[in-house]
Amino acid sequence: MSVQDQLHRYLFENAAVRGELVNVSDTWRETVKNHDYPAPVKTLLGEMLVATSLLTATLKFDGEITVQLQGDGPLSLAVINGNNNQELRGVARVKGDIPDDSTLKSMVGNGYLVITISPEKGERYQGVVGLEGETLAECLEDYFMRSEQLPTRLFIRTSDKGAAGILLQVMPAQDTEKEVFEHLATLTETIKTEELIDLPANEALWRLYHQEEVTLYDPQPVIYKCTCSRERCGEVLTTLPQEEVDEIIAEDGKIDMHCDYCGSNYVFDAVDIAGIRSHSLENNDRLH
Repeated sequence: MSVQDQLHRYLFENAAVRGELVNVSDTWRETVKNHDYPAPVKTLLGEMLVATSLLTATLKFDGEITVQLQGDGPLSLAVINGNNNQELRGVARVKGDIPDDSTLKSMVGNGYLVITISPEKGERYQGVVGLEGETLAECLEDYFMRSEQLPTRLFIRTSDKGAAGILLQVMPAQDTEKEVFEHLATLTETIKTEELIDLPANEALWRLYHQEEVTLYDPQPVIYKCTCSRERCGEVLTTLPQEEVDEIIAEDGKIDMHCDYCGSNYVFDAVDIAGIRSHSLENNDRLH
């Protein structure tokens, strides 16, 4: 991980507005490296990684978050999983041709954005919004106005070198004049792609807000992390009917489990299956 992949929170001293700046360039490269995605899908996954990181920090919870796009277009699904530790992974399912000039709507078709929050404590929450905006950022701004009812702006930039973004939001239960927020949003919108991706956070923010008083907090690292493992795959196999597992072993001599996220393969033969079942029985005996 380079120093690039970090989330920075900042506050304006003279306005009840908070900001976040994140770079996910290395995480993005790790997410797409084992997949042959069309260029627009790679770009969209970069935007979704940026958005998920910013959402996780803004919503402030301990647990997991899933941001997904679903539709009837050639891109049937794009999903990012993350958590409050800024550990992210993502995958897309492409079922048709996606030209290089494809837009969000032409890729997803008739679809919607689903945000699922699964806190360690408390109830699971799911928000769904239609894809009424032209970009992912516009769709997420719509989500915030519907669910949080807080004026929010997102600025997401991608290039061949990386992906980064900024979120601005009025602080809850604070009175902020609309003109003040719009002024800060107008300043933020001037950020150039190369500035946001290449510059250290303090330098990028100084270029945007050098006439404002801004407090920048210590960064939080952002990393790519897939949660798959051989042990987890083994646990899945114990939930399947034994006859079904035995039939696959008899026909193929092995069971090959593939992780769609990172591309890892986990192979189990008859000896492995016997060991998994024995271990499962031992655990059940201890429970009883």
